[in-house]
Amino acid sequence: MNLDSPVTQLLEQLRDQLRHHNYQYYVLDNPQLPDAEYDRLFQQLTQLERENPELITADSPTQRVGAEPLAAFNQVSHEMPMLSLDNAFSEEDMQGFEKRVRDRLKMADDITLQFACELKLDGIAVSLLYENGFLVRGATRGDGSTGEDITLNVRTIPSIPLKLMGNGYPERLEVRGEIYMPSKGFARLNELALKRGEKPFVNPRNAAAGSLRQLDPKITAQRPLEMCCYSVGVVSGGELPDTHAAILEKLATWGLKINAEMAVVEGVQGCMDYFERLSVKRSQLSYEIDGIVFKVNALALQQQLGFVSRAPRWAIAHKFPAQEEITTVNAIEFQVGRTGAITPVARLKPVFVGGVTVSNATLHNMDEVERLDVRAGDTVIVRRAGDVIPQVVSVVLDRRIGSPEPVHMLDRCPVCDSEVVRIETEAVARCSGGLSCAAQRKEALKHYVSRKAMDIDGLGEKLIDSLVEKELVHSPADLYQLHHLQLASMERMGDKSATKLLQSIEKSKATELANFIYSLGIREVGEATARTLSVHFGSVEAIVAASEEQLQEAPDVGPIVAQYIVSFFHQVHNLEVIDALRNAGVHWQDVEVDHHTLPLTGQTWVLTGTLEQMPRAEAKKQLQALGAKVAGSVSKNTDCVVAGPGAGSKLQKAEELSIPVIDEQQMLVLLASYNN
Repeated sequence: MNLDSPVTQLLEQLRDQLRHHNYQYYVLDNPQLPDAEYDRLFQQLTQLERENPELITADSPTQRVGAEPLAAFNQVSHEMPMLSLDNAFSEEDMQGFEKRVRDRLKMADDITLQFACELKLDGIAVSLLYENGFLVRGATRGDGSTGEDITLNVRTIPSIPLKLMGNGYPERLEVRGEIYMPSKGFARLNELALKRGEKPFVNPRNAAAGSLRQLDPKITAQRPLEMCCYSVGVVSGGELPDTHAAILEKLATWGLKINAEMAVVEGVQGCMDYFERLSVKRSQLSYEIDGIVFKVNALALQQQLGFVSRAPRWAIAHKFPAQEEITTVNAIEFQVGRTGAITPVARLKPVFVGGVTVSNATLHNMDEVERLDVRAGDTVIVRRAGDVIPQVVSVVLDRRIGSPEPVHMLDRCPVCDSEVVRIETEAVARCSGGLSCAAQRKEALKHYVSRKAMDIDGLGEKLIDSLVEKELVHSPADLYQLHHLQLASMERMGDKSATKLLQSIEKSKATELANFIYSLGIREVGEATARTLSVHFGSVEAIVAASEEQLQEAPDVGPIVAQYIVSFFHQVHNLEVIDALRNAGVHWQDVEVDHHTLPLTGQTWVLTGTLEQMPRAEAKKQLQALGAKVAGSVSKNTDCVVAGPGAGSKLQKAEELSIPVIDEQQMLVLLASYNN
């Protein structure tokens, strides 16, 4: 191999660039290149190596994956045992730890003892061996004395350098750390597993362990694993700093990842302050931790303290309250959310988990109930992380007694007795009694009074909450029965505000058919669909009487929307509320239906830029009245774009696609001609 040849020099240059950018991206979380540029460099290196296979090196960024699957893992004997840690569960335990350290060191009370603080990542402990800067072996902790050789798998993890950066590292350096799976990666992995019909992982730790023990490194390479270093083992042919924290910082300069939350504190009080601070921050972290590890920082003191049994005397793990516990399901019930979602909930035998007593856990939806196969009377594992709602992780099937009945979704809402609807493509089942369901009352009212619906000014969220809680309003129709004395006595209301609100409520009685349809809050029926329905059917009665097939004849009404509309009007309670609104004086003019004379039927228009003579909402309304669909983005299906001053990317895209563009004045002339 000619080390001075242009090709060799270019290969090394590309490899160094890619190592640098890997380090910035995977270790420092500070990418310096767009993905496309990184991919270009990687492809350039791959092509050069393909053309010059004799120049490929084991530490090249292209060589992370490529080995054939193993038949089994080989055993590895650790030259220096990978010890476990003693645990602390309280401040008293921590004080006892510090006292034992001080007593053994015969340390005077006025001498400050420094501790290095590290997060106890919930993953798998591993050992990496570097010789002359090159990764030669990766091994699991195993029983502390013997582990498994997982070299081919650790090579696939981007945050583990195949070659150390910089210089000054020992000839032989064993780095120890934790391989874990970040929370987002874990969620994506399980989502993919469910889509494939595979069993999801119980938690990120199990996912990391399962990923590391794949005999085929190509599978490991697809898993979102990271490694964070926490110590060193065997060191020869070089020297390291004399404190634990400084050693970790030195490892970082050689391209190894360390945890950004690492700190050095003084005394047991410093440790407790750090523990409390991270307890609060724990739920915001992008990975899971189950405690804090405190280590005497000075290596000389560590050597004096030595080891006891299988643990060092100079370190301790202060554990957080357990996030998983085992308990029994007393019953499975259904709750109705503010948007009508029906959620199965497990009522549990109370258990202390994650720092609180838990007696309820969400089961999310029926797909999750079926996946877990959870039933009343089952023994289950419950998990609570930070402020996350407690959830059932798995059923302990070995403890199931007899054959309890499987759980089935309700046919009727447990709150209002309306029909429960579940669209085929959705996981969530919903109550169809929107206007009349007490569980959905506040949301239904907030939508009804909103600007684009009935536009009742002065009736905000807090006032609606108060009216519902005082049981003055049960449905939108009750708004028209409110009187001055009731409103004036409400918090933050007075005579003047009550008068103005009553005037606004009275004014809302005169509305348009499209606004009224939208105000009903039918799922998936937005402004545009409400206007389409009003133009196509002309009256509420015609919409109520329409079948799913007839509804789908209206532009942009598909089978799912049609099913929601039919379900909504099929509920007697909803029809009763509509009748009550009409009896209260809410009225509108029916629309004259003549599908053959709507000049813009089937056309898609886009408004962009500033309209100076007609408000955008009015322009949209008039175009829709002529049969057009008014979209928010330009595509090849757009028929016309109205561009005012300040039009930007939409105008540019229209020009690229050769779509007709007119200005506001031309639109006004067009509208006037059609209206005439």
